[in-house]
Amino acid sequence: MNHRTEAEAEAHAQSGGAGGAGGVAAGAAARTERARDADADPGPRATPAAPARAAAPRPAGPAVPAQPGGPDGRDARLAPPPDLAPFAVDSRTLRALASTEPSADGTRLVRAVRRSKRLVLLRAVLDAAPGGEAAERWALLEEAERQDPEAVHDVLHYPATGVWAEETLRRLHAPHGPAPDLGHLGALAVAAALRAGITFKTTLRPVHGRLVLPTLGLLRPDRLGALALTERSWEAAADAVPLHVLPGGHTALDDLDPYRAPVGGHPVSARPARRLTPKGHKRWDTQWAGALTLLERYDSTRAEETALLLRSVVPLGGGARSSGATLPAAAGAVLARAQAPPALAATLVHEVQHGKLTALADVLTLHTADRVPRHWAPWRAAPRPLDGLLHGAYAHLALAGYWQRAALYGARGAWAQHARVRAQVAAVLPVLRAHPRLTVAGGEFVDAMAAAERAMDELPPPGDQYATARRTLDRERRAWCESHPELAPFAGG
Repeated sequence: MNHRTEAEAEAHAQSGGAGGAGGVAAGAAARTERARDADADPGPRATPAAPARAAAPRPAGPAVPAQPGGPDGRDARLAPPPDLAPFAVDSRTLRALASTEPSADGTRLVRAVRRSKRLVLLRAVLDAAPGGEAAERWALLEEAERQDPEAVHDVLHYPATGVWAEETLRRLHAPHGPAPDLGHLGALAVAAALRAGITFKTTLRPVHGRLVLPTLGLLRPDRLGALALTERSWEAAADAVPLHVLPGGHTALDDLDPYRAPVGGHPVSARPARRLTPKGHKRWDTQWAGALTLLERYDSTRAEETALLLRSVVPLGGGARSSGATLPAAAGAVLARAQAPPALAATLVHEVQHGKLTALADVLTLHTADRVPRHWAPWRAAPRPLDGLLHGAYAHLALAGYWQRAALYGARGAWAQHARVRAQVAAVLPVLRAHPRLTVAGGEFVDAMAAAERAMDELPPPGDQYATARRTLDRERRAWCESHPELAPFAGG
């Protein structure tokens, strides 16, 4: 059974191929009008619970590009190819994703959806931006892509670029409010050109004395005003501050990019840290290396999945109440608090699942419920909407599996963690399965989650740990119902 999506994505992205500026210009399938009407992002999804999925521009059909000789002078290469096709999620892939267990098909789908969504956003920004300077920046991106497509792909698909693209698109179509930061498109182009190693000359204007070049770092010029840049500007700069790369050589610890977290006011629970000191970087290196070691030891497939789906980690600032959070606009990023390796490993497992489910929900409708918070979630005191309950159960299902594997390996305290988290998931799965607003695909997805939870019976914890956890949870549910009597019917049990 294939589940056809509402979204149409360009066929090259669906096959998982690489792409960059030219890919955006030639392959993004979107109606700009749909992108213009995108709702505001509801903010980060914080551990241990998750709000409703982010509304984002969805691929819904080919954009109509400007033709040669038009007022903006854009090139005919901006025309999309005719071989557009909708995403289709077959039952095997859907159920593999629902189990939370890493799979090649699931990972390919998540990466393809993320890539297509980013292409749609960038194309929509390009269509809506005034000509002239934006066209010049785009031309530099296309030139860089011809030399090194992978470098340009990494810059344009860097998580923070998604935050910038969504914010810029909102501002471009808002009648009031702050002006769009189109200057950042120049920073993206320069970063891509520097990484591709092409010869170029351009001028950018630093903001507050800083010029951030995504995936590279920042420059701190010693004078005010516009800054002339060439292919030697990064390597020759005495004031360059490189983006910190965590051990392993792929994932960035991003404490520099202005779009590493939502623009504007941040809730305390998801406020990014300021730039870290060398001591702070070293602390993160140690904790990150320890967390990866544990992931590889206890659950090597999740370690591989984390490496494939996580591009950057954004340190959370002081006062953060959660251990981690995800931002739908920043696909491939996790906001995380500095913590001991065992806790950080669990946070990574948890947050990567939110990113997977967000990607799936971008192309497949799992339910049609509203966002009213009315459901009991064992991991949160406040009521949750159905989408938040689904996200929380999904992430905790993965955690239950992770702690089970850690316990079988002999990790201290892992059986207790597994029993507690599994009991939480088991308590809410009946509510999810019985919900009348699930779609056919959503019902299949939740049924597969329940099958994965039941399969944990094959390797139960010793003694009565799981039964004890279930009894404790029943007491917590009764206490919650006493505090929220009007919502008792939504607590299950």
